[in-house]
Amino acid sequence: MRLGVLDVGSNTVHLLLLDVYPGSRPEAFADHKVSLRLVQYLDEAGCISDEGRDALTAFVIEARDIAAEHEAEDLLAFATSAIREAGNGADVLDHVQSRSGVTLTEISGDQEAAVTFSAVRRWSGWGSGTILDLDIGGGSFEMAIGHDGLPAAAVSTPLGAGRLTRSFLTQHPVRPSEVKALRKHVRRTLEPAVETILAQGAPDLVVGTSKTFRSLARICGAAPSGAGQFVRRTMHLQDLRLWTRRMEAMTVQERSDLPGVSVNRAEQMLAGGIAAETAMDMLGVPSLDICPWALREGLILRRMDRLGADPETVLNPPHSLIGREAHA
Repeated sequence: MRLGVLDVGSNTVHLLLLDVYPGSRPEAFADHKVSLRLVQYLDEAGCISDEGRDALTAFVIEARDIAAEHEAEDLLAFATSAIREAGNGADVLDHVQSRSGVTLTEISGDQEAAVTFSAVRRWSGWGSGTILDLDIGGGSFEMAIGHDGLPAAAVSTPLGAGRLTRSFLTQHPVRPSEVKALRKHVRRTLEPAVETILAQGAPDLVVGTSKTFRSLARICGAAPSGAGQFVRRTMHLQDLRLWTRRMEAMTVQERSDLPGVSVNRAEQMLAGGIAAETAMDMLGVPSLDICPWALREGLILRRMDRLGADPETVLNPPHSLIGREAHA
């Protein structure tokens, strides 16, 4: 089956196209994305402006048309914290649906943590034992731990890198007082989530997912993306502490020159680093590995699992899809 996946995040809106069948890898043959940054369209009341709503709608229509051009048979469309936490999120979703015909499914923070965990489990395998996954997005920070395919505990906190930057780091360069207030806020907010995670016992493997963790690991010396998915990337807390202190003294432009940091994400890298550092410290995690799969892959895998519900389909996969020549 040819599947389109539309991911509406806090920083980007991303369309992927895949050919999927039971047992296939969730890898796209084509994608299209835009750095929409919905959080920039929030007004003082926490609502998405008409301009932001219309920009999102326009991209969803464009994504719908691209998926149709590539003969996608299904479109899996979902939205995360930028929509679910906006005061008018439901109205925005209704507007998008009425103009585009595309229904964006709103995913809760706990669901986001659980689905991301399931993707990490698939990537890491059963031999990894108990896994602890940390995921920092633009609007929220999810944690999940467990030894099964689904987590024993999954929590979400409003500590996304973009949200923290807008709330605390308003000056450029940042002021020491702002950083101090941010660190205090992150630690206080994380306390109940950390207590829930620690109650599940010690993990055998700690993993970081999301673009924020990938960029932080790259800053701390991990291999670049060009080295491929299968290169092990490890980030150590002591290195992260060093680099968050360095970023405190950097301008946004200087941060954008760091390896693995895009211009669009440079402003929020300090807040993301502080959130990651604080969580690792409170959880007693000296290092973690980076997993390339996260929420999007988790949702794709669940959709593929439904394809495999028919035993006949599993035993006789649609060979017309296997090796289909992709055209972007």
